[in-house]
Amino acid sequence: MSGASPEPEPGASAAAAATTEESEDESEVLEESPCGRWQKRKEQVNQGNMPGLQSTFLAMDTEEGVEVVWNELQFTDKKAFKAHEEKIKTTFEQLVVVDHPNIVKVHKYWLDVQEAKAQVIFITEYVSSGSLKQFLKKTKKNHKAMNARAWKRWCTQILSALSYLHSCDPPIIHGNLTSDTIFIQHNGLIKIGSVWHRVFAKAIPPELRSPVRTEREEQRNLHFFPPEYGHVADGTAVDIFSFGMCALEMAVLEIQSNGDACVTEEAIERARHSLDDPNMREFILGCLLLNPDKRPTAHNLLFHRVLFEVHSLKLLAAHCFISNQYLWPENVVEEKTKELDLSIVMAEIKRQHRPPVQWRYSEVSFLELDKFLEDVRNGIYPLMNFATTRPHTLPRSTSQSCEDPQKAKTPTPESFDVETRKVVQMQCSMEWSEEKRQWHLTLLLVLEDKLHRQLSYDLLPSDSPRELAADLVHYGFISQEDCEKLALFLESSFHKHQSPPS
Repeated sequence: MSGASPEPEPGASAAAAATTEESEDESEVLEESPCGRWQKRKEQVNQGNMPGLQSTFLAMDTEEGVEVVWNELQFTDKKAFKAHEEKIKTTFEQLVVVDHPNIVKVHKYWLDVQEAKAQVIFITEYVSSGSLKQFLKKTKKNHKAMNARAWKRWCTQILSALSYLHSCDPPIIHGNLTSDTIFIQHNGLIKIGSVWHRVFAKAIPPELRSPVRTEREEQRNLHFFPPEYGHVADGTAVDIFSFGMCALEMAVLEIQSNGDACVTEEAIERARHSLDDPNMREFILGCLLLNPDKRPTAHNLLFHRVLFEVHSLKLLAAHCFISNQYLWPENVVEEKTKELDLSIVMAEIKRQHRPPVQWRYSEVSFLELDKFLEDVRNGIYPLMNFATTRPHTLPRSTSQSCEDPQKAKTPTPESFDVETRKVVQMQCSMEWSEEKRQWHLTLLLVLEDKLHRQLSYDLLPSDSPRELAADLVHYGFISQEDCEKLALFLESSFHKHQSPPS
């Protein structure tokens, strides 16, 4: 019959069923974090050959509905582990507060000590697009050359992350920067992974370091490490040498090696000589100097003529908008677009004896503007050329970062979690209560992980914006970094409501 649909082949049905079963099997929840937010799945993931990890699993963040990575760092000597438990906690508490758009985020950690094993479990951001090395291999396989603009953008993002790490107090040395530990997203966003490894390896006594394997043990990655690596005097210049080798590999797509053997000096020399741009060659060779004292800093490299450019007014305005985003509603671009008369001239260049060049709102693509703002927010276009090198002090202790089963079940009212997430949006409303003869304040805070907090309070005549902001920090509602910003925001709101409505 012509209208009958064809019967599916038995083999195809069996294959489809097997694929479905395998997919369901991989998404099976094996374990939960003590707080219940993170769910470990059966599917293992490869995050660029992360050094020192025995197991990395895909997991689900049940609050945000996004995939994350569940990392397990196991220790065989449980007695030694228990002896250095506080040191391990302090180390990971410092890593949790490392926050940069070009660095893979460590969200949470907790210690899991059982009779048979002791391990640190920590949750990191999931980067699904693959490592820089994988991307470069695909590009070369497709017989494409590296785009100079993309090379500059990637270098700027990597240096932005390194400059941040090196300006911390104390400085954080990555120590494992290779094209395997740098990840690239589909939108061009660079993420540096494995930041935790060097910090952990340096802080923990030798008897506990056995599971922490370094990338240097991989023969094919030896060329990423300078001669002074591993010696007592090595410092931030280690990362500059590694970055220089990454920059060289990005420029030539691949530095040839013999199978799994290490890359030879001759192969590196050939790659150097193949660089056509003299500025690019000078930039890379400066990073690869054998004397660590003569290598430039990450911050100074951002000013090298091969990378430095005067930022457009559009980019400066975008960064200004993002830094003051808390003042605007979430869909501000869409709302403002509706209010505009698209025929209005927004910019004009006057010319003598000729008609002016005019730019109207109708010529602006607001969808492209939204996409550009999102890219700036995500860190694709860092504004490092104008940034001062300010030290980022790492706290000695952060009570929120460690998930402890006992603390999760029986919280103590005397202590409060320290909030580390930034506020990205603030809204405030004040209503006068005739019955109480006082103002009622409602405050909506949106945090960077999309968490919404709505707080209400009956204002007293003696309350000041700064005292209220300080109280919100004390009780763990906002971070210390946002205290001044919130105080100014409340001050502006209070100013509008100086006296009760008549």
